[in-house]
This record gives sequence, structure tokens and C-alpha cells, in this order.
Amino acid sequence: MGKTVLVVDDSASVRQVVSIALKGAGYDVLVGTDGKDALQKLDGRRIHLIISDVNMPNMDGITFVTEAKKLPAYKFTPIIMLTTESQEDKKRQAQAAGAKAWVTKPFQPEQMLAAVSKLIAP
Repeated sequence: MGKTVLVVDDSASVRQVVSIALKGAGYDVLVGTDGKDALQKLDGRRIHLIISDVNMPNMDGITFVTEAKKLPAYKFTPIIMLTTESQEDKKRQAQAAGAKAWVTKPFQPEQMLAAVSKLIAP
């Protein structure tokens, strides 16, 4: 059984790059187009890791992480923030909300996969 990763980003090209890298590494991938859309995907199914953009329409990444962590099934799901933001206060907000790691765009797929493999329990 593959490990499932939920990728949340309003950019189709970012979703595609991340999805291709993850699938190539053997992960199953679900995608959300923004925080609101992604929350609907958190319907009780097993998700091993979430990768979320920070700046998105409808619901930004930090709000999404906060909401996801309120759901008992996803309280302990590791979350990686993927963003162009490198500001410390945004990082602190994301960590306070429950994010475990931070990958800055533009990123190398290998760099992202290394973060993923660290956080997904074997």
C-alpha cells in the first residue's frame, strides 16, 4: 500500500511538478487547489503527509493547516509548507499552526522529496 500525500497549491504548474516528483518516488498523490478545496479532501481517508502552499485564494495555507489540525484524523499528519515566503514571522505562524517543515520555491524536487521522506514514517 503506497503512502498518500495531499498537495495543496493554487498553481497548476506547482501541483504538477510536485505530483510528478512524488509519484516518481512511489507516493500516491491527492491534490487540492486551495485550502478550502483541500479541507474537503480531508474526509477521513488515510493521508500520510500534506504539502501546502502558503499564499492561496479562498483559504491560505496557514489557515488551512490550523483547520486541518482541528480534525482528529489529521491532528498528527505532518505538514510541509511550500512557499516563496522566506519571512521569519510567516515561518513562525506556520510552525505555530502545526507545520513541520518549510521548502522555499523555487525548489529542487530532490530537496522536497528529502523533506517528505524524513517526515513520512516508513
